[in-house]
Amino acid sequence: MAAKNCIEKIWDAHVVKQVEGHPAVFAIDLMLIHEVTSAQAFQTLEEKGLEVFDRSRLMATLDHSIPTRQNRLEIFDPAAKKQVETLRRNCEKTGVPIFDFDSGFQGVVHVIGPELGVTQPGMTIVCGDSHTSTHGAFGALAYGVGTSEVGHVLATGCLLQQKPKTMKVEFQGSFQKGVFAKDAILKLIAEIGVGGATGHVLEYCGEAVRGMSMEERMTVCNMSIECGARAGLIAPDETTFSFIKGRPRAPKGADWEKAVAYWSTFTSDEGASYDRSITIDVSALRPMVTWGTNPGHACEIHQSIPQLSSLPQDQQVSVQRALDYIALEENTPIAGTPVDWAFIGSCTNGRIEDLRIAATVLKGRRVHKDVTMYIVPGSEAVLAQAKEEGLDAVFKDAGADFRMPGCSMCLAMNDDKVPDGKRCISASNRNFVGRQGPGSRTHLASPATVAASAIDGRISSAEEYL
Repeated sequence: MAAKNCIEKIWDAHVVKQVEGHPAVFAIDLMLIHEVTSAQAFQTLEEKGLEVFDRSRLMATLDHSIPTRQNRLEIFDPAAKKQVETLRRNCEKTGVPIFDFDSGFQGVVHVIGPELGVTQPGMTIVCGDSHTSTHGAFGALAYGVGTSEVGHVLATGCLLQQKPKTMKVEFQGSFQKGVFAKDAILKLIAEIGVGGATGHVLEYCGEAVRGMSMEERMTVCNMSIECGARAGLIAPDETTFSFIKGRPRAPKGADWEKAVAYWSTFTSDEGASYDRSITIDVSALRPMVTWGTNPGHACEIHQSIPQLSSLPQDQQVSVQRALDYIALEENTPIAGTPVDWAFIGSCTNGRIEDLRIAATVLKGRRVHKDVTMYIVPGSEAVLAQAKEEGLDAVFKDAGADFRMPGCSMCLAMNDDKVPDGKRCISASNRNFVGRQGPGSRTHLASPATVAASAIDGRISSAEEYL
């Protein structure tokens, strides 16, 4: 039998029917649902008189459009309010389980799935959200889909899919102090570009990946989409199993042993082939930060923004346009750039480990007087854990605003926006034009770098604070 990589194994296990020359009928084990991309899908089912195929494969929550202020129950924005009320009504009507405010489990879809133990190795997982690849950290094939495809899964539990290409990404070495998983994935995107992995599913491996916590692995997989990949995943191991064990929806007793035995089959065989491969040594990597308007516009914090003449001719115009928007100049240091806002949160860096790192940097220090800092937990469970550990007091004492769970300032779809012309250092996933608000200027970085920059009032490394 030919050697297979773990991506191929998951694919083969989920093909319901394959006719040569056509997409496969592909089974989906779990679909996560939020308020923004689901309304039309539910409406389509109603118009066609179709029932929900299997509620046990579905899970809904509120995250994108909701406020994160303390009195969040009242939603002032009419469009956001309608989205939230529509999802509640659709879930009540169809019996789809929903984790609403104060359920103890509400939060960003890609945070609560792993927390609950519903995200498991070998699964296929979709959501009407591009950062569904987060769940790939568990050895799952997880990716975002469009609203019409959300409807297909609601009605049939399947999608029509073309088999993706595969790409092996090996992170060698180990991180220095002040360098984290966010820096590694930004380094990859800077190396291969925002379209460098188009059409591929990435498998991350290597010494650095094996040494990562599950939270770090989720950060890496989360941003796979930012280099054009369909998804990204990491083969399951003991770190994976330890994280899942004991969680509310994890298998119990004898079922646990059976599950681990099954999950363990989803590793790449010795000699498995890939369509492409790349190796990156992180041993000398310094903290990364973006300087432009996509995640590939990134450099190490001690480096300068590229000189236009050093770039390929076909990139120079777009890079100049990015620098004009971000109000920076070529061939100048990125460190020391003044910031007005700082944000820690999102499906990329809103987990308890991210908050602990931020608290380590902020403890006993103060956010700069000219900086507004939001720290937003990824879920109600993260919020509760942060309070139990006293992290909320650390943030308050530092002058940061510790808010309620949601997507928040990652995207300008709720009350939390960076004002026009202001500059934000952000632990989120995208620095597109207007992503955090019309006219906003965003620099992506790790939670540690964000916290250090908030203290200094300028883009700074956390190395000295750690």
